[in-house]
Amino acid sequence: MLLRLLLAFVTLTVSSSASAAHDHSGWDNLLKRNVVSVGGGSSTAVNYGKFQKDRTRLKTYLNSLSSVTRAQFNGWSRDDQLAFLINAYNAWTVELVLTKYPDLKSIKDLGSIIRSPWKKSFIPLFGKTVSLDNIEHDMIRGSGKYNEPRIHFAVNCASIGCPALARSAYRGDKLSAQLNTATKSFLRDRSRNRLRGGRLEVSSIFKWYRGDFGKGWRGANNLNQFLAIYANALGLNKGQQAQLKQGKIKVSFLSYDWKLNRT
Repeated sequence: MLLRLLLAFVTLTVSSSASAAHDHSGWDNLLKRNVVSVGGGSSTAVNYGKFQKDRTRLKTYLNSLSSVTRAQFNGWSRDDQLAFLINAYNAWTVELVLTKYPDLKSIKDLGSIIRSPWKKSFIPLFGKTVSLDNIEHDMIRGSGKYNEPRIHFAVNCASIGCPALARSAYRGDKLSAQLNTATKSFLRDRSRNRLRGGRLEVSSIFKWYRGDFGKGWRGANNLNQFLAIYANALGLNKGQQAQLKQGKIKVSFLSYDWKLNRT
């Protein structure tokens, strides 16, 4: 009887350990040390010089991500999986920038005529070597698991035009609230999203990924309906919100600033 109880305890412990969410505290500390709020809190800038001094800590965190097996990942909750992938994308983006910093003005400088930096395979993950595009477009957007358009305000492409690199790591148990905060913060930035002359001018992100915002998330079947959910962040009154939802306000797209999001 005692042996059975002991075996049951060991099995439960191993099972619990296998399904435990990944520890992102190392990344969280790095973000708090090296990322600052700008634009009245609507965005952030990265101190890549300080990040370089913390490169060993960053690599320790990246190694912890690489040590996760596909079986472990599959054992986590949906939100823990998504938080892991967002943090992985952002942390490896910083690492990519650091490979050439300070000798670059844009992350695009790390690519070439035939291959963008996002298609560069340099990330050891789940036993393969993958690219940033693989993480965003295959594992997150292309997996069919998540249907979460707000990830576009969480994954950071190291550019001024991009939504902020959050000053905290994403966590599964807080993910929805964190994504909501990231979305509102981005939409409140009038340099990238604004109503002007009866037309709603928004970031090119909404043009590039327009389809993601019309897949039924919270009832939004098109881009206008998604934006109407965040009417307050966009500075719209109730009448304008209704017009936007009905497609009576035209939406246009602003140019994107690819300069590095450095302090």
